[in-house]
Amino acid sequence: TRATEVETSSGWKERFDAIASNADIMHSYRDLLAGSQRGAAYAKKLARKRFSPSLFVVHFGVEGSWPGIPHHMILFGPRYRELLKDIYVHGVLPRDFSIYLHHPTVTDPSMAPAGKSTFYALVPVAHMGKLTVDWEQIGPLLEKRILDEVGRRLIPDIHDRIVTKFHYAPRDFALDLNAYLGSAFSLEPVLTQSAWFRAHNRDDKISNFYLVGAGTHPGAGIPGVVGSAKATAGLMIEDLAR
Repeated sequence: TRATEVETSSGWKERFDAIASNADIMHSYRDLLAGSQRGAAYAKKLARKRFSPSLFVVHFGVEGSWPGIPHHMILFGPRYRELLKDIYVHGVLPRDFSIYLHHPTVTDPSMAPAGKSTFYALVPVAHMGKLTVDWEQIGPLLEKRILDEVGRRLIPDIHDRIVTKFHYAPRDFALDLNAYLGSAFSLEPVLTQSAWFRAHNRDDKISNFYLVGAGTHPGAGIPGVVGSAKATAGLMIEDLAR
């Protein structure tokens, strides 16, 4: 079996010798290969697998500069193991959280207007298959809780200083990126879903259909995704040279 062409929702279509998808892996098979036997069969298999948690991210810009806040930092909450269990196992939205705080303007001030700084605060949350809340309602409440905590620990008058803000929830991962269950990192990297057990960079049935990204070998995260791109590109070059 071979892939022959790409067609977009706008009606554009073109034929290709090889096709690589960097879309969410479930979206690639369930939606982009909809109607094909391979797409339906592998999507059904993927639905039985475990997917990684999602994220709730608050982006905000504030008045002032903050040389004492590093580019990367983690504000640990009062719990660790129990917090992970709430996210991975229980699928609840805990009252506490650990925050990864990103502060790029301390390294590159040009990323914000003069006299201002940009941040984002990230907390892991369960994916939408475990945590079935209305993010339209919960999002603003969780955003305030996170900003309150950053204010309590680092920027006391944060709400008065904020000039712009928005948040990104699991629902946004699902709607904007077609991420299955709103997962931020695709397949969970447990032993039985890692390395060879993860989706391969070249499909096992469609000989010229390739995959790249968090859901494929070797896995999620920037190093994993870059490694995936390198492996997939190498396979494509090798195959097309034959």
